[in-house]
Amino acid sequence: MTDTVISSATKEIVIGFDRLFCVIGERINPTGRKLLAAEMAAGDFTRVTSDTLAQVAAGAHMLDVNAGIPMTDEPKILAETIKLVQSLTDVPLSIDSSIVAALEAGLAVYKGKPLVNSVTGEEERLEVVLPLVKKYGAAVVAISNDETGISEDPDVRFEVAKKIVQRAADYGIHYSDIIVDPLVMPIGALGQAGRAAFSLIRRLREELKVNTTCGASNISFGLPNRHSLNQAFLSMAIGAGMTSAIMNPCRPQEMEAVHAANVLAGTDPNCTSWIMKYRDHKPAEAGATAAAAPAPAPAGGRRGGRAARAGAGASNA
Repeated sequence: MTDTVISSATKEIVIGFDRLFCVIGERINPTGRKLLAAEMAAGDFTRVTSDTLAQVAAGAHMLDVNAGIPMTDEPKILAETIKLVQSLTDVPLSIDSSIVAALEAGLAVYKGKPLVNSVTGEEERLEVVLPLVKKYGAAVVAISNDETGISEDPDVRFEVAKKIVQRAADYGIHYSDIIVDPLVMPIGALGQAGRAAFSLIRRLREELKVNTTCGASNISFGLPNRHSLNQAFLSMAIGAGMTSAIMNPCRPQEMEAVHAANVLAGTDPNCTSWIMKYRDHKPAEAGATAAAAPAPAPAGGRRGGRAARAGAGASNA
């Protein structure tokens, strides 16, 4: 079994086939968040602080930290953000940037063994990121695309992942320190994206023996009621063997799916974590259930009404 060890100065997380699913909090990322981007660019980390504490309180095992703000000194901001987050929590971090200088700045100040997010199968990227991973003794997310882009064919994505694992070995990086992102595609655009993802996750686990991760909300992009889709996807992906995801732990429905999948996959022995989490859980009020039910029909008559079905779409903001 493959175990990927990530740590802070004082806390270790193990991502593995027989381990609890690892939730990597996604909120410290200014992409698409104008207020957060503006604040970080101005040196205001108030929102970073609140997002850090909220995600850990919600159950995140790790946090992804990104400082990709155009027209700023990303290496400096990323290093400052990492130092701040590590002063607030002991959960390990994923250092997330497409800028190699920013990755190195983050690695230089990080205390512990981080996860580098990410390397792709592009030769130029492999040649600069893998030496950094080796130098700092980190683990790395391997994203299964290369110079040709993102293939819709899961077999092509598998071959790219295999190439990254092989090239990492040339640098002395063991496959246990590689977590492959199979690139989950939006189901609204590609109707077989779910089946393709599950098949690829199984192959990565069985053939390459690597742990896996993804951006969990990618599957629901562009569709209404995204939380319900994300919830179902997480359960099914965990069933297929996925061992971690970058996601928002502050969404209770999606965290419930993770906790339940841990129980059903047998990685929560004796349901210990489930019981600790939900032993004080209170079901919906009986009165609310009764109010939603149709009134009984009078004797000899027909029901005159139809119960309304309440539903609301959920945003992914």
